Amino acid sequence: MKFTQSWLARHLKIKSTSNHISEVLTKIGLEVESITKPNKNLNLFKVAQILNVSKHPNADKLKICEVNVGRDTVKVVCGASNARERLITVFAPPGAIIPKNNMKLEVAKIRGVESFGMLCSESELNISNDSKGIIELKKHKVGENFFQNEEDVFDIAITPNRSDCLGVKGIARDLYASGLGKFIDNSKISFKSKLNRKIKVSIQKNSGCSMFGSLIIQGIKNCESPKWLKSYLSSIGLKPISAIVDITNFIMIDLNRPMHAYDLNKIEKEIIVRKSKNNERFLALDDKEYNLPTNSCVITDRNSVLGLGGIIGGKTSSISNNTSDIVLEAAAFDPISISSTSKKLSLITDAKYRFERGVDPNSIAEGLKIAAKLITEICGGKTGKISIVGKKPLQNNKIKYDLQFFSKKIGFDIPINKQSEILKKLGFNIKKSGKFLNLTVPSWRPDISKPECITEEILRIIGLDKIPSSPPDTKKIKESLNYHQKLFHLLQRSFASRGYKETISWTFTNSKYDVYFSDATKKIQNPISSDLDCLRSSNYVNLLTQLKNNIDRSYTNIPIFEIGPYFEKDLNQKIAASGIYSGNKNYSTWIEPNKQISIYDIKEDLLYILSDAGIDIDNLFIKRSQKKYYHPGKSGEIFTNETSKECIASFGEIHPIITKHFDIEKYKPCGFEIYLDSIKEPKLPQRIIKNKFEKSNLQIVERDFALIFNKDVTAQEIKKTIKNTNPILIKSIDFFDLYEGEKIDQNQKSVAIKVIFEPKKETFKDKEIEMFCKNIIASLETLGGSLRS
Repeated sequence: MKFTQSWLARHLKIKSTSNHISEVLTKIGLEVESITKPNKNLNLFKVAQILNVSKHPNADKLKICEVNVGRDTVKVVCGASNARERLITVFAPPGAIIPKNNMKLEVAKIRGVESFGMLCSESELNISNDSKGIIELKKHKVGENFFQNEEDVFDIAITPNRSDCLGVKGIARDLYASGLGKFIDNSKISFKSKLNRKIKVSIQKNSGCSMFGSLIIQGIKNCESPKWLKSYLSSIGLKPISAIVDITNFIMIDLNRPMHAYDLNKIEKEIIVRKSKNNERFLALDDKEYNLPTNSCVITDRNSVLGLGGIIGGKTSSISNNTSDIVLEAAAFDPISISSTSKKLSLITDAKYRFERGVDPNSIAEGLKIAAKLITEICGGKTGKISIVGKKPLQNNKIKYDLQFFSKKIGFDIPINKQSEILKKLGFNIKKSGKFLNLTVPSWRPDISKPECITEEILRIIGLDKIPSSPPDTKKIKESLNYHQKLFHLLQRSFASRGYKETISWTFTNSKYDVYFSDATKKIQNPISSDLDCLRSSNYVNLLTQLKNNIDRSYTNIPIFEIGPYFEKDLNQKIAASGIYSGNKNYSTWIEPNKQISIYDIKEDLLYILSDAGIDIDNLFIKRSQKKYYHPGKSGEIFTNETSKECIASFGEIHPIITKHFDIEKYKPCGFEIYLDSIKEPKLPQRIIKNKFEKSNLQIVERDFALIFNKDVTAQEIKKTIKNTNPILIKSIDFFDLYEGEKIDQNQKSVAIKVIFEPKKETFKDKEIEMFCKNIIASLETLGGSLRS
């Protein structure tokens, strides 16, 4: 956003240097990217008049021009086709540097004839891309400087939420609130229509336009803009065209109110705002013909497209020097529609830049009034009545603001009167009610919606440098991390201790992979790339992608993990710690062949990590997993106990259909997930911690049992039943053999179990051991088990 100090002075009475203004702007959040000083070289470019034109003796396409530059008459060799007697143009003398190519001019012989300077085109002066001929001027005084700007030009960076500062008035308002100068409110304009005439305007449903303001002005004489207006526009790099066009551009920069002017006599009876039709074509003011995307917002009459709403006007209704009657447009367009159409057409304009960030709909009438006033003053004419059709603008946001809220949030006090003064200067309507301020947010600040926004505005104007410094608190009253934050870091270390490498990826993923992990893919409306077009339903999606990338590079035996968010159907965010392992668990040696990873290895890692997390793994309950991304016969879900309904973890071999899609099916990757949100923080007395290893001086006893069970009896049930016979003295229970075959019933299985007893006080007697064994066999018989003969 560019502006000069004199332009700022239209809205702010101020006596400050450019450097001081720059410091204040940056302090209040409007970063000054540059201050461009007046270019002394530009003072060399003069308005000149061609007095005489003759043919070049040695070149058919060159002319010798006798040029009046004010005090002198010089000879210039020129090749422009429009060079003619009495033409007023721009002359660059020897020593001048041409802005387009930074070429320094010298007296030179061109085909044998000396040339003492150059007559310039708009392209050479960086005014436009027009290089067909030299500049043609009208009412300019010969000998005066062509470039009038002798001021510093500010260029500030505007954040997306501050569209109001895309107008000089918005910048002036912020400076005024910071205590710099006195604000000049030009919004109250006396307006009297002299014509009882309006143009009919209709807005079709879902056209991308919510409000359309129009005003007819008749009997004008479109002329060259006055010097002050041309100076403002040229100072920020805009080319003056004609009074009407320049006025609409001036109001866009001055008020952040883009406008457009149509030639009334080129409009067929009425204006219709609608969606574009399929393959509809449009000739724009940039002389390019566009094939419009379907459903773009277009301004039309009964016959043709007059303009692309909020982006650019059309040639068919454009203003010319002969225009006598005009229709002014000031409208409110949908930012999303504007942005979408602009991207599809690769068409960027100043109006588009403003509308896609948000333009105050309440500025429609103000813009029309100011434009009408300037046009009638400069071009004459009579104005009709302002007509605004469409939806009424939304009511301004209202906020109930606690006067103590600032000190609670920021940590130091600002006097209440000072807070109120700042908000009032920023345009807030204030009504005090006890300890609260009932605030009405100005329509040009739709980004302000809650008390925190008010605090931010006050602090921004006061200045971040006013926050008093305070030493950090050396007395730690409470822990800085909560239970789940600590659990996050503990699991990172636990995964690493098992040999897993951590990956960190986007929470976005590719929807063609995510469908395998959820019934409802959560698409992103504006993805950063086509392969990151949805929110992930499981961490497995990105882990499998990483696994595939590593396998393609011959890293086939790799355990990886990630702890991060995933998203459920209702967009509820949860945190999971997910690990995946593929290939072989070990490298082949002369003593031991390769062993491919299995769900038992994965389950072992999972239980180890859960134990690290302080969970009692002896009481865990495991059942078959119903998750569709696991192999249905090689997976499980873990609960804290048999009655719990909330799954804290799952494990299994990744479903073959998914691994085939990733082209890694032969590696049979297995994985597990720990759902951190499902792990409740235990009360401190119940927190499970690892016990130190204590070596017993008493002899342990091992006993093996071989029993036959029905196939539906789980290892978990067997282990729990044995443990319950003597929880104190039974040290461990391990399964070392499983047989299913011809020698036993097809609905049965033979299981071999090793049980280790550890005495606590004295060595076991034979009778005690025999009693332990009988109790175990008796308990297993309750599960339908019988000793194998």
